[in-house]
Amino acid sequence: MKLSIASLAFVASASAFAPSTSISRNTGLQMSLKDDLANVGKAALAGAVAFGVAAAPAQALTKSQINELSYLQVKGTGLANRCAEVVGEDSIKPKTGQQLVDMCIEPKAWAVEEEIGKAGKTEKKFVNSKVMTRQTYTLEGINGPLKNEGGAITFSEKDGIDYAPCTVQLPGGERVPFLFTVKDLVAKGNGDTFKPGFQMGGEFTTPSYRTGLFLDPKGRGGTTGYDMAVALPGLQSGEEGDDEMFKENNKTFDVTQGRVEMEVNKVNAEESEIGGVFVATQLGDTDMGSKVPKKILTKGIFYAKIE
Repeated sequence: MKLSIASLAFVASASAFAPSTSISRNTGLQMSLKDDLANVGKAALAGAVAFGVAAAPAQALTKSQINELSYLQVKGTGLANRCAEVVGEDSIKPKTGQQLVDMCIEPKAWAVEEEIGKAGKTEKKFVNSKVMTRQTYTLEGINGPLKNEGGAITFSEKDGIDYAPCTVQLPGGERVPFLFTVKDLVAKGNGDTFKPGFQMGGEFTTPSYRTGLFLDPKGRGGTTGYDMAVALPGLQSGEEGDDEMFKENNKTFDVTQGRVEMEVNKVNAEESEIGGVFVATQLGDTDMGSKVPKKILTKGIFYAKIE
């Protein structure tokens, strides 16, 4: 009950955002995102519909309207970071072999899991956070094949601009970087027809926030740079000192799993378009293996076209 109330409060706050591959060696990085989403994400998804947060912003444009704009008309307006609006409440029954194309996923609100202390007790809660990244965090042009077998639709993500480095800030000032993505998403639906109320969800892969070519302030990297902090020779002189710096010296490319749930609330059969809301959970940056990542909850809207 507490989780449901917290998640609904988180979703309600999202209205303020509506303007006019190597596997990690540390198995502890993996988390039960499926359970997290079952307890928090679905409540937030339901809350999005209940509170009307999923409604399109007043200045939202349809895909056809956006296509009519020139570069200069879009430049500096923020429209390039916005997903198109879908008008209509029709239904579309796709066939196996068709594709979901031009998928756009736009975050509207973010929360980070923190340990909150109260009356001598601590509990984990998702805390609303503020995005610090400029308007480059929307995923665009995502596409992949559709399967409609056994009375259920399955979407498999293949390519597109399917990742975006983001940073959010907690109320206390701490900043949490993460790679917002839906790479290798396999989303299974609860029916064979796209219509208002249709839901689909699945797991995706979250690559490391930084790549092997990244060098930290001491010049250490995953595939290049020093293999130790040369400015701290005292700590490197013995086996005990090296153990203390092991995680900082030995960079890893951590690959974790995330999960997303989507709900369709708009369908335009004439244009073969669908739109709706999503809730995603994933892990944040591990600083290439040197720190424990935080859990991040992202909520927003999506758009896609069926071909």
